[in-house]
Amino acid sequence: MPIFEAGRGWSHLNPRFDSAGRRRSERVSLQLRLLLETRLDDEKLISTEAFTLVVNAHGGLLEINLKLRRQQKIWLINPGTRTKEPGVVIGARKSHDGLFAIAFEFERPSPEFWPINFPPRDWQLVHAK
Repeated sequence: MPIFEAGRGWSHLNPRFDSAGRRRSERVSLQLRLLLETRLDDEKLISTEAFTLVVNAHGGLLEINLKLRRQQKIWLINPGTRTKEPGVVIGARKSHDGLFAIAFEFERPSPEFWPINFPPRDWQLVHAK
């Protein structure tokens, strides 16, 4: 089953919108290797590789080989910058090749987490709020 469906993008994974029904920040296609940490049901802390597909200042969509549940707390680590940001899973579904598509949201907007030299203009507005 494809992650993206024609005309739907990944909106069916419960993205977050502003009060006017618009995305809070523009999405950018970005393929980046991250490390993802989370606690399993038995409270064991695990770390695994994840790969982003689409990102914005508030979160993004990634693929991972681990099934996560909605509202599960995660920590994303950018190995290039060694920055670590907490977040939460807002949607999950089985993708292709046995992987899972995970929509996530940062605990607070974090546009600087992504290595993007020229971010969309609305990402700069996130800091003004």
